Amino acid sequence: MQFLDQLGYGGNVIAAALILLAAFLLWLALRVLINRSVRRVKNGYEMFKKPHFRWAHPVLRNLDHKRREQRAETIGALLRSVTAVTIAVIAVMTALGELGVEIGPILASVGIVGIAIGFGAREVIRDAFLGFFITIEDQYGIGDTIEIGDTVGVVQSVGLRITRLVDENGAIWYVRNGDIMKVGNRSQGNYVAPVTEDGKASEAQ
Repeated sequence: MQFLDQLGYGGNVIAAALILLAAFLLWLALRVLINRSVRRVKNGYEMFKKPHFRWAHPVLRNLDHKRREQRAETIGALLRSVTAVTIAVIAVMTALGELGVEIGPILASVGIVGIAIGFGAREVIRDAFLGFFITIEDQYGIGDTIEIGDTVGVVQSVGLRITRLVDENGAIWYVRNGDIMKVGNRSQGNYVAPVTEDGKASEAQ
């Protein structure tokens, strides 16, 4: 640091560059760590290959794998985004401080802009926030038959913003997670499908 101080403003520029470089390397390291953790969670389905799990039907094993993959990818994407934004903000502010830039006015401006963006993107943030908890709590997953309002269908994917399901007529429904106030999961508990006039149990395909 003494060497950089002797260089004057040029030393400050070098220090700022080193801060940004260190932040980038830290982001790469954390990204690799998160990706490795996601792969480890996704590969957890290997437990079904053990002898005492051979009774499990192949379809159930595959379904468990898909749900595990979906959950791991959703959580991994959120962690990568939060990590990148946090590191970038701290690194840029620290680098600007090294260059002698007054951070106070910048923080005030960023705060105002952030409020404006947050107001405009509050629905997106709400969707992502609720999607995260839907995934963490495993309220439903791929292959589950769920009921959202008047829509009944089989879940095809669960993302941070959108839940996609297909109804008995083959129509694909895209439901924003922020709009899901109440959901019924027919694949959990002891749901019994109602009997139709022809004597067959009705169910979503």
